[in-house]
Amino acid sequence: MSHTTKIVNTIAEMSSITSIRNHEHKVGFVPTMGFLHEGHLSLVKAAKENCQIVIVSIYINPSQFGKDEDLDSYPRNFEKDVRLLTALKVDYIFFPSNEEMYPNGYKTWIEVDELSSILCGKSRPIHFKGVATIVAKLINIVNPNFMYMGAKDFQQIAILKKMIKDLNFQTEIIPCPIVREEDGLAMSSRNVYLSKEERLRALSLSKSILFAKKMFLNMETDPEKIIIKISEIIQQSNGKIDYVEIINPDTLQKETSLTNESRIVLAVKFGKTRLIDNDKIGL
Repeated sequence: MSHTTKIVNTIAEMSSITSIRNHEHKVGFVPTMGFLHEGHLSLVKAAKENCQIVIVSIYINPSQFGKDEDLDSYPRNFEKDVRLLTALKVDYIFFPSNEEMYPNGYKTWIEVDELSSILCGKSRPIHFKGVATIVAKLINIVNPNFMYMGAKDFQQIAILKKMIKDLNFQTEIIPCPIVREEDGLAMSSRNVYLSKEERLRALSLSKSILFAKKMFLNMETDPEKIIIKISEIIQQSNGKIDYVEIINPDTLQKETSLTNESRIVLAVKFGKTRLIDNDKIGL
């Protein structure tokens, strides 16, 4: 029997479909902005393993882009996305319009204090307000048991976990491992912006993280010394550093003493393309 992946465009239809959530039917949800790559597909596969119904949203959320960011040029290929998701036997693709998600007169926003103003929030001050608002809306619409998200967006996951807890949503975030290209570059829809030369230089991100992990393995426990070395490796590749930090994975605050779970997080620009990456410092 051939599988049909249904495309849903309206909130009303999506909500009526997901009222099926119960003890027998676990709903797994993967929120995306489209232009899907193997990282996204790994989330879909994880959802398929654990849930009877899998829903993927494709929505480029305008409220999480700043004034001079890449909203208009953000890569799109809806037809290809549908082919990939149909091949994985996704049940529903939620593909709403801006008018559907932010109708005329929209005035309500969600902000997670403190966690949203550090790291990426410093250079992208409205970003996480837009993310928290759209994800809250999507959780309300889709009503999933589980939401699958990539660990590359480490700060985003921490913020959304806090939002879910504080607002008493009945959805659990399942973080999934970063998927990397063979040469180590973390997969991202924005990688298509990189020129050949910029892409080679961007390998300094994963290389610097690996170097930092080796330093920790060799008993280096001073976060500042490790951060200096990471920064040197990136600067040698002409990366323009937004931040390099080693943080507590729960509070996102800078670590003063390191544990295996301490998280290296970084954001760096190569040309006009801003990339993020992270990993725990231990093995």
